[in-house]
Formats: sequence, structure tokens, C-alpha cells
Amino acid sequence: MTTELKKYGLIGAMDEEIELMLKGVEQMEKTVKAGIHFYEGFFLSKEIVLCKSGVGKVNAAICTQILIDLYKVDAIIFTGVAGALHPSLEIGDMVISADCMHHDMDVTSLGFPRGTIPYETNSIFAADPALIQAAYESSQKVLDGFSMIGRVLSGDQFITNRDLVQYFHEDLGGACTEMEGAAVAQVCSKNDIPFVVIRSMSDKADGSAHVNFVDFTVKASRHSYNIVEEMFRSL
Repeated sequence: MTTELKKYGLIGAMDEEIELMLKGVEQMEKTVKAGIHFYEGFFLSKEIVLCKSGVGKVNAAICTQILIDLYKVDAIIFTGVAGALHPSLEIGDMVISADCMHHDMDVTSLGFPRGTIPYETNSIFAADPALIQAAYESSQKVLDGFSMIGRVLSGDQFITNRDLVQYFHEDLGGACTEMEGAAVAQVCSKNDIPFVVIRSMSDKADGSAHVNFVDFTVKASRHSYNIVEEMFRSL
């Protein structure tokens, strides 16, 4: 990572994931690009561009490229909720991305391993080590629960199948699953922009999501916000 980052792009997928941050943005200016609302300003004296990407990998990729091209951000932090894959994770726990991978990239019928993007040099996108460290250390300070560094799997699916949960964890090495992180990671990788994905577990990706997802989204978003706030105090 560059030794001095001047402008950060902060992305959430849903309203709950950015509304807490919005309250702390100073000197805020709002613009709209491709239907996405971008909020420029300062958060804890750091220059930021905050936005809600919308759900899914296409929305996340569009948002990320706009942040890079038009707003010239130096790094990107994606926060939000996810379904737990690692058996040690409970609702409210956190995953800091070591790397990201598309679980729904499936060209196995042509001989490619699951998750491999055909004819690309890279299909696993490593997060920035310094941002990983800052996020993890911040989680240790502010989180009343467990946090871990692990692989974030992404796909345009809300996972509720226990067999898939086991496969994603044991065969693909996933710690959690969501719907945007790998798209953000891939765009950042292609543009040499450091990134980290911070995910709070809102459900166990096991079929019980209809019971706990809505109830725990607000709580999970608060956990993500607390970590980002602590990160910005230490960066």
C-alpha cells in the first residue's frame, strides 16, 4: 500500500450500511453518477467519498470503477453484512478479507476449477496488507465478539443451503459469503487500488436467514461502522 493515502472510497450495499457513516461526514457534497449517490466530504479529518452501491456484483463493480475514475480515490473500503461459512463464526462476528473470490464463476464443464475466471491471470484478489491489519486491529478494540481474517466469497445468490455452506468453506476456503466483495476486489486489482472488505455476520447462510437477517442487519451494520470509525482514528 502507498505510504500516504489521501482519499478513501467507502462503499456499502444497503442504506443500513451507510446511514451511520453519513451522520459523521463533514463538508458534504452530493452527486449522482449512474444512479448512484456519492457523498464527498471529510470523516474524522480524512477525505472520503461515501456511496451505496446497491446489491449484487454488477452494481458493486460499476460503483468501484466510478470511485476510481471520477473521484480519484486512493483506496477502497467495503463494509456490510454477510452469511457465515466458517463454523467458528456466529451472528455479529466479523470477517476481514484476506482475499476475495467469485463462488458463482463456474466453468467446471470446460475443465476450470470452480471460481476460476477463464483466461484471466488472477481469480483470487488479495486485499491490502496494511488495510487488513488496520481493520483487524480496530475490530479487536471495538468489537464485543469474534473477528477473523479470511476469504470472502461473492456471488449473485443469497445462500441458504447447508451443503453449499460446507462446500464453500471446505473446498473454496471461504469464511463468509455475500454479493459484492469479489467484484470490488477484482476492479481494485485491475486498477492497482488497495482495498479491504469488512463483513459482519448477519446470518449463518443455513436456511435460518428469514428469521434473523432483518433483525441483525442493523446490529451488524453498527459493528462494521464501529470498525471503520476506529480505522480512521488510527490511519
